[in-house]
Amino acid sequence: MIKARHTRWFQSVFGLYLAWAFRRSFKRMDIVGQVEDRGLPILAIANHMSWWDGFWVLNLNNKLFRRKFHVMMLEEQLQKNLFLSRLGAFSIKRKSKSASQSIRYAANLLADNNNFFLIFPQGAIQSQHQFPFVFEKGWGRILLQKENPIQVLMIANIVDYQSYRKPILKQYLFSPEKTSGFTCDELEAQYNSFYKDCIQNQIRDI
Repeated sequence: MIKARHTRWFQSVFGLYLAWAFRRSFKRMDIVGQVEDRGLPILAIANHMSWWDGFWVLNLNNKLFRRKFHVMMLEEQLQKNLFLSRLGAFSIKRKSKSASQSIRYAANLLADNNNFFLIFPQGAIQSQHQFPFVFEKGWGRILLQKENPIQVLMIANIVDYQSYRKPILKQYLFSPEKTSGFTCDELEAQYNSFYKDCIQNQIRDI
């Protein structure tokens, strides 16, 4: 397992690069929806539709929550981009003995109020138009290994061009009132309902 190795100077330098890359690549990056920070560990669930996704959510965390950012990645992908561990990425290797170590590591993250933990439960990049989403079930073991309350943050990343040369990113946010007793199937159903509402909102705004 590859653990996160947060490096403050690298995060600062990379933050400057990301700000430049966002300005260069996007017309706008809008956050839609107000979510109260309850002071609990945050489990962020987002759709995985591009290379940008983790960086978008890292930026959102820096703007709204300012927690210690973590994201779970497949080990073979993180090995190719080890610099991401300095931003908070850690690995999981499917169907291996080390997978249980990654699950315990993630569960421990959700025991600390200072942490923001992002997961892409689809398990792979898929089109934003592929709906409904089917969550992989293995990550649900994280929820079974913790007893403290958490704040679930659902994020829908949706990109449209409208009449512009550069795309507009909208990050829709929703946080359930519930803070414990989650199951993977429950979160999958709730996320799909949330995403459906986001698509309707996106259609109305065009």
